[in-house]
Amino acid sequence: METPQDTVRELGEAEVVWPLGAILGEGPLWSPRQEAVYFVDILGQKIAAFWPASGTGRFWELDEPCTWLVGCADDTCFLAGLRRQIVTLRLGERGVHLQRRFPHPEGEPVSNRFNDAKADPWGRVWAGTMDDHEKNPTGALYRISGKSMARVDAPYIVSNGPAFTVDGHTLYHSDSALRRIFAFDLSARGEIRDKRLHIQFTELDGYPDGMTGDTDGGLWVAHFGAGKVTRFDSKGRATDCVRLPTPQVTSVCFGGAGHRDLYITTAARDRRDDPRAGHLYRLTVPYRGLPHHPYRRHPRHD
Repeated sequence: METPQDTVRELGEAEVVWPLGAILGEGPLWSPRQEAVYFVDILGQKIAAFWPASGTGRFWELDEPCTWLVGCADDTCFLAGLRRQIVTLRLGERGVHLQRRFPHPEGEPVSNRFNDAKADPWGRVWAGTMDDHEKNPTGALYRISGKSMARVDAPYIVSNGPAFTVDGHTLYHSDSALRRIFAFDLSARGEIRDKRLHIQFTELDGYPDGMTGDTDGGLWVAHFGAGKVTRFDSKGRATDCVRLPTPQVTSVCFGGAGHRDLYITTAARDRRDDPRAGHLYRLTVPYRGLPHHPYRRHPRHD
């Protein structure tokens, strides 16, 4: 789980593509339909989109934090995690239109909120909750399959970064507060088993935040507090690194032609004197990233 620093290849420093100054930018996803990167500013209570072809972006204001977005397979809507509920929503010229609401998970303390989520290749969404004070192990991992939601693993202090291997049969999930990334075996029917420690961060590594995978079996992890993104191989060994000029690196996704552009969100929270914080960054890398899987109202079971 540890790799000598001199064996890690430096891929370069990511560059700003949109200097938006998000308080807590998170959860980027690439929309092939819109040819845009969508992401959230949790503390800024905004949803953002950036179109690389024109170099333009826009915001949608919300009345409460939105913590993650997952595209829907059969529509132009998103499945979204708000602070304490999951909804479907549409983004229009006149604002955000909330639609169907899912039941709030039972047993969640009022001090908890949703934090991060992704869909697996079959269309189920895996969403975590966290203690908003980042101190107590009151969070959990949930599986959203169609219209149902089930609690599948606990406890977590700060659940984070679901990601999947190219075949979908390994699920990665973190407890950022403990600096741990776990791996699970995942079946096509949505069952998880054999939870194991995959990567343990050190204090110098910062905290593992958002993650995504590539077609070669790599796992790309944002280091909150350490100003970088690291690629790990299937055995948890660091192989490549992308540097950023600001420390609070929050999440990653692949997009663009061939899914070789790595988009990186950052946070300006508690860094008012850092002019490079909170922006959207990008670097083209020599790997092909996995596409964003959509939420399916009727998950596949193949």
